[in-house]
Amino acid sequence: MPTRPTPTERQKRLGAELKKMRIAAGATTEYAAGLLGIDRTKISNMEAGVRQFTPERVRTLACNYECADEPYVNALIHMASARDRGWWEQYRGTLPQGMLDIAELEWRAVRLHTMQVVHVPGLLQTEDYARAVFGAVLPPLSRLEVELRMTHRMQRQQVLERATPVPYVGYVHEAALRMHVGGTKVMRAQLEHLCSMSEREHITLRVVPVESGAFPGAGHAILYAEGSVPQLDTVQLDSAHGPDFMHAGAQLAKYRTHLSWMDGAALPADRSRDFIHSVARQL
Repeated sequence: MPTRPTPTERQKRLGAELKKMRIAAGATTEYAAGLLGIDRTKISNMEAGVRQFTPERVRTLACNYECADEPYVNALIHMASARDRGWWEQYRGTLPQGMLDIAELEWRAVRLHTMQVVHVPGLLQTEDYARAVFGAVLPPLSRLEVELRMTHRMQRQQVLERATPVPYVGYVHEAALRMHVGGTKVMRAQLEHLCSMSEREHITLRVVPVESGAFPGAGHAILYAEGSVPQLDTVQLDSAHGPDFMHAGAQLAKYRTHLSWMDGAALPADRSRDFIHSVARQL
């Protein structure tokens, strides 16, 4: 099978999970290569996501690694089976890989949780608001690049609009509601859009008021995407150099604790909606 010059985050994740399973079993790459009848270097490439794992090979390795967690193994087989080209592929070569990886992570998730401090959640942004966000980055983007990123962000929102939408819980800090991104008119429309979206059955939006004081994870936005099994959950953090993806057990536990704190500190959904309405009226 040919190698991939730039594996996606999902492809790298599948390889990382098989590597973790191999190490837990105390097996070497030579042993794994012998099971599949291939060269040892190909195992390293497969575990790095550079080469493809077929569903049959995942099953063979899991069986010989004596992994008894059947739901987990089946989830990995499903990852290896997916060959459909998602809508985000149309942006390959025009947008950074990390932006495509975020779109795929959201699309494949069974539930999404986000925490935003400075901006309103990306999946709930209006076109004008998103355009203003992308127009304020450094180095400055051309008008074409801004429009391309805005269009991609709007298409990401399909996960909340499709026939079987992904359940979504968003925590947004009061600071994000009061920052006049794009000006008063744009911000008022954005707040009204938040209220409208929060009324949907599969969307829960909760506000963390400034009175809550300091809170964990205040320095960055968090996307917590639940996989089909807990072992395949993923945390994505924004940074100046692009998105960071984390999935180690300790990392997942840490950010689940962050979200638990938010759950205790945020206003209930109905009071959050009233709060957003009140901020909009002040504009």
